[in-house]
Amino acid sequence: MAKVGYARVSTQGQSLDVQVSKLTEYGCNEIFKDKLSGTTADRPSLKECRTYVRRGDSLVITKLDRLARSTFHLTQIAEELKQKGVDLVVLDQNIDTSTPTGKLLFNMLASIAEFETEIRKERQMEGITKAKEKGVQFGRKAKLTEEQVRTLKQEREQGVKISELMAKYSLSKASVYRLLAQP
Repeated sequence: MAKVGYARVSTQGQSLDVQVSKLTEYGCNEIFKDKLSGTTADRPSLKECRTYVRRGDSLVITKLDRLARSTFHLTQIAEELKQKGVDLVVLDQNIDTSTPTGKLLFNMLASIAEFETEIRKERQMEGITKAKEKGVQFGRKAKLTEEQVRTLKQEREQGVKISELMAKYSLSKASVYRLLAQP
């Protein structure tokens, strides 16, 4: 039942001292530290910390924004900790997921994050629908025009080799055969 601390500051010039002091006062045996922006997905010490914690441990942070910048990322981390049987303690916000109140607060945060995700998806789909109505094409641009495809088919009917068509149109063999098979 270890208390494992995690501290993070956004830049190399900032100090971790205040966070480390609070974590030490709380009784953290091990403290992992990162000096990277929270928006940076690859935070080596956080990754190491998440691997280090075991069932029954508590991951202790000073503020929620030290662990993650987005509620989505925070929810991912919290779910991972829950699956491992690790509690999350946030000192400055008095959240402790080992208590019923702490679980409630955290679940409220998770619900808000899920709501935000659903709203974002809804807006994205509306945007895609509007763009399609305006004629915006999605996906990769076609390599050949319809006229070029017709010419390619005519050349093949006239006996031009597949390898020559590949070279002329800068296509793979599979692409040439796929275009030839189209009606």
